[in-house]
Amino acid sequence: MLRVWRDRVDPGEAGIPVGPKRRSAGLRREEVALAAGVSVDYLTRLEQGRSQHPSPQVLSALARTLRLSTAERDHLFLLAGLLAPTAGTVDAHLTPGVQRLVERMRDLPVAVFDARWSLITSSPLWDALMGAPLAGDARGRNLPWQIFLGSPGRVRHSPDERRALESEVVADLRQASARYPRDRELADLVHGLRAESPRFAELWERAEVTAHTADRKTIEHPEVGTLTLDCDVLTVQGADLRIVAYSAVAGSADAAALDLLRVIGGVPHAESHARAQAR
Repeated sequence: MLRVWRDRVDPGEAGIPVGPKRRSAGLRREEVALAAGVSVDYLTRLEQGRSQHPSPQVLSALARTLRLSTAERDHLFLLAGLLAPTAGTVDAHLTPGVQRLVERMRDLPVAVFDARWSLITSSPLWDALMGAPLAGDARGRNLPWQIFLGSPGRVRHSPDERRALESEVVADLRQASARYPRDRELADLVHGLRAESPRFAELWERAEVTAHTADRKTIEHPEVGTLTLDCDVLTVQGADLRIVAYSAVAGSADAAALDLLRVIGGVPHAESHARAQAR
């Protein structure tokens, strides 16, 4: 099944430049392995049925890379002898439609988070702006953990903005806990934050319920300086994914700083990407 699913993925849609000498109809094994964060040898053994116990994390990464539908993702879990994600737990599956939407927004810093506010994927320009996430580090990829217990990032807040952000994030996690009462990872996250962050514990006891949707962010970048950007949060109904996008007013100094960041960060522009796909 993995080979069949790999062969049907359009390399250009997956962001891989296609030249005239390419023979593979779909994704090469090396390309899938790199995108999913596994070795080529391990992927080969999975395809050949010689590795019987892949982890849920590996299966989820393969499902995103191969652009599987939710039903196909569930079938992949069952083939591996694991229960598919069920109701009452957070689903971090990145559907093909959301992947296409994010790819069309490649000129913006964009990231996708699950209902725990754990980072699922981010665009190259997001990584260049905010700093690349720590690969494999669950705490480093979780926004609430970074806000309350992590080291300072590049976003700068006034005291009032900081208090408002903290309240919104805690209230949003409270809503997620009600929607996903059987999600152990979410419960462990909340328990850990309450135990280690007095501020989080204080806000949790207030039992406020709200959602973090839009804001303006001031970002201190080590190379392009200070940027003030609009931050919008789009929620994918049914999947409960959060698409976070930063943008600047056209022609502004902040837009110019983003353009500069694309250049020094080696981020491909949408027009260049389109030309690469047409080759």
